[in-house]
Amino acid sequence: MTRRLSRFFLACVCASMLAGPADAESIRLIFAGDVMLDDGPGKTIAAGGDPLAPFAAYLRDADYTIGNLECPIASTGKAHESKLFAFRADPRSVSVLKGRFDAMAVSNNHSSDYGKQAFVETLGHLESAGIHHFGGGKNLSEAHAPLWIERRGLRIAVLGYNEFKPRSFEAGADYPGVAWSEDSHVVSDIRAARAAGADLVIPFMHWGWERETTPSERQRQLARRMIDAGADLVVGGHPHVTQTAEYYRGKLIVYSLGNFVFDGFDYLEAKRGWLLRLTLDPRGLVEWDTVAAEMDEAGTPHPKPGTATPCGKAGDERVRECASP
Repeated sequence: MTRRLSRFFLACVCASMLAGPADAESIRLIFAGDVMLDDGPGKTIAAGGDPLAPFAAYLRDADYTIGNLECPIASTGKAHESKLFAFRADPRSVSVLKGRFDAMAVSNNHSSDYGKQAFVETLGHLESAGIHHFGGGKNLSEAHAPLWIERRGLRIAVLGYNEFKPRSFEAGADYPGVAWSEDSHVVSDIRAARAAGADLVIPFMHWGWERETTPSERQRQLARRMIDAGADLVVGGHPHVTQTAEYYRGKLIVYSLGNFVFDGFDYLEAKRGWLLRLTLDPRGLVEWDTVAAEMDEAGTPHPKPGTATPCGKAGDERVRECASP
């Protein structure tokens, strides 16, 4: 009897350890690629249109949605002298993000196109709309602070970094800007988020070379280093095209989601992107898939049902091709 009770007790302890937090359940998280609300999308909004309308149902079908805001939203500032393309969206454009995105990354190479004052104004517009921002802030500490997502007993830390010029957009100890992808800082932030109680840590990277459909060796090395440091999966963007997805040590890496709301490109690959859908629980990734998006001439994305895009499930480290729903 004593041995049976001991075995029963050990089984209960092991089961509780595997289960994670007692009241935690799976949640659904969405990542979208580059969202640029100037030029074509800006004209659509000014005319009373909504470039996110075709994907509204997809964005609603999640517990939390995250995108990369590839422009300042401001009425102030002057275009950066070194930028060939400098974007600035009208403050009214934040209305199309409200209710669609819970958080936006500002860690990219366009967020300070109109200077630090416009960057800070952007943060204010997002906050007024009830949209969280991460990967940038009013100082270095804010820029490196995680986005905390707490749903159903699950605590997720999302970190945002940019590593594409100009580096002058980087935040300082007492001035605003973005979080720069310095390897030692990234590793330190991942470990700090884990120590602060994160069940899962997800870096959202702005990296890679534009137009390149294959990730660079730099991307691959950094992705592996982040996972070795404790990241549970890695998501990226910036090249304006989708890149491959793969596993490392059982952890998913999606190198580039491509564009999501963007116009002005003269090559087909830049007019196609992926909406990444993740189902997560305390042990990590349960399943994931990608939804194909194709942008029209105005930069509005449209779902492309039946298109083969990457997907996968926990316990199977093969990246499969599934038909977009």
